[in-house]
Amino acid sequence: MSLVLRAGLTLLAALGAALLCGWLNTPIPWMIGPLLATAALTVAGAPTASLGPLRDGGQWVIGAALGLYFTPQMTALVAGLWWAIALAVLWSLLIGFGFSACLYRRFASQMPEIPAPKMRATTYFAGAIGGASEMTLLAERVGARTDLVAAAHSLRLLIVVVVIPFAMVWAKGWWGLQAIELAPSGPRPVVATGLLALAAATGAGGWLLRRAGRANPWFMGALLVAMGLTMAGVEWSAMPTALSNAAQLVIGVSLGVRFSPAFLRTAPRWLAAVAAGTLVLMGLCAGFGVTLAWATGLHPATLILGTSPGGITEMAITAKVLQLGVPVVTALQVCRLVAVLLLVQPCYRLLDRRGFWSENSRNNS
Repeated sequence: MSLVLRAGLTLLAALGAALLCGWLNTPIPWMIGPLLATAALTVAGAPTASLGPLRDGGQWVIGAALGLYFTPQMTALVAGLWWAIALAVLWSLLIGFGFSACLYRRFASQMPEIPAPKMRATTYFAGAIGGASEMTLLAERVGARTDLVAAAHSLRLLIVVVVIPFAMVWAKGWWGLQAIELAPSGPRPVVATGLLALAAATGAGGWLLRRAGRANPWFMGALLVAMGLTMAGVEWSAMPTALSNAAQLVIGVSLGVRFSPAFLRTAPRWLAAVAAGTLVLMGLCAGFGVTLAWATGLHPATLILGTSPGGITEMAITAKVLQLGVPVVTALQVCRLVAVLLLVQPCYRLLDRRGFWSENSRNNS
């Protein structure tokens, strides 16, 4: 079948899964349903496919929608939390480093076919709390096993995206809260001409970042432009719910197609260790989020979601759909993404030069 036909059939299956999850009243049905359905079909060998332009368009829509939450009031609140954001960034780097060290200690002796330098790079970038594509690209530059790195990040993201929303729904019920948004988003009504203007402006932002070779250009470009407009008091239009749901659907599909039939055959012990480590990371991040909530006075659910080891797009969607303090969650996740992209490779080179990993640690593992 042609790529377009395969992608069309995949979207139909994803739509059915989204509608089913909506009927079952699951959290964020328009992303979780397509993600699980597409992943299951792909692992089973079905000819699923995801079109790059659709994925980029989904990130564009979500980035623009999230930017509408950054009203002047919310911007002032987020700016006042700079120290908490800095601590969250440092925490993410530290736990990523710790996870990497655990992976190295666990597998250095169990995979003797992988040379020591390659194993160091593989475990380091597999454990870093960053985007799958960005970490895989950085790992490739230093000669790591990119299949293991990509598998680790894909599995971590799948676990976080599935577990966190259900946990947040349970937590909101336990706390007896319907929503904990600190302030409403910017524009409320959907205005056709305003929506076109918003699309043009945010699309230009995405195109410029893409030309500059930046990570996540369509999401980050749309987010930054929409943030700037909303902070300046420009309120052209709200984002239609149907468009936001469609964006979540194509993002779920783009995540699900990563799980090829060969995925489960990729070092089963490696995947099991990553899965167990991801659960530990989620628990540690939840504890850190609760501590940060106590220090800032914000609700724990917002800080738990903002510090969770998931992807920025997926965690921001969770915050948006469940109304869990979108601006704070987005700011925390964006700052972490930027910090990891800027610092993770220099930190690796520094640790490597100082001989942090040694043959003794490999032989004694």
